[in-house]
Amino acid sequence: MSTNTCCVYLSDKLAAYGFGNEHPFGPQRHHVFAQAFHDQALDQKVDILEAVRTDQRSLECFHNHEYIQKVIEQSKFGVGFLDDGDTPAFIGMYEAVCYIAGSVIDAIDQLMKAHYKTAFIPIAGLHHARRNTAAGFCVINDCGIAIETLFQRYGLQRVAYVDIDAHHGDGVFYSFEDDPRLIFADMHEDGRFLYPGTGAIDETGSGDAAGTKLNIPMPPESDDELFFKMWP
Repeated sequence: MSTNTCCVYLSDKLAAYGFGNEHPFGPQRHHVFAQAFHDQALDQKVDILEAVRTDQRSLECFHNHEYIQKVIEQSKFGVGFLDDGDTPAFIGMYEAVCYIAGSVIDAIDQLMKAHYKTAFIPIAGLHHARRNTAAGFCVINDCGIAIETLFQRYGLQRVAYVDIDAHHGDGVFYSFEDDPRLIFADMHEDGRFLYPGTGAIDETGSGDAAGTKLNIPMPPESDDELFFKMWP
């Protein structure tokens, strides 16, 4: 039995998610991470797990059926866009997102069963996609799938989501804006300067969820010192 408290998912199946070598979101993201991880000998301090594939039903715990059917069809030929022109289809994208979502769900299972204290998936955090559409290079929203898995499979009544990506996690925020079960905290570059242009400080949730969401917009080029100061 492993004594490591952290697991990391590394696999070429995760690297399959990308829009070509010239695109900012290409397969090199996974390979660069994996190489640096190995060079620093961090792979000796964690358990490396293989990607796990999930099925259509699991994707639809967050996304609606019609949208996932669209992903399946456009995955066959890699033609067109999944949104208004930002997120192109690519051949094999359905299989790729099934491995991303499957690894996220497996990580949740590992944590909930106390096999590990932390888990990391380098090609994940696709937080822009909405329930019925892609957005911002995100074909699916694995963050939303993770949250719904915790609600639906494990019956949790309160989940905390913390997002420190430079871009506001709008797909998560607006999907759960009125859900008081999700405690949402997001630190990101001010939407006046960076995509997707959302995440103002006064966006704190709506209805019964008012006050359960925290957005912290940061000035462009903020450094680590300011980053830590901004946390309340």
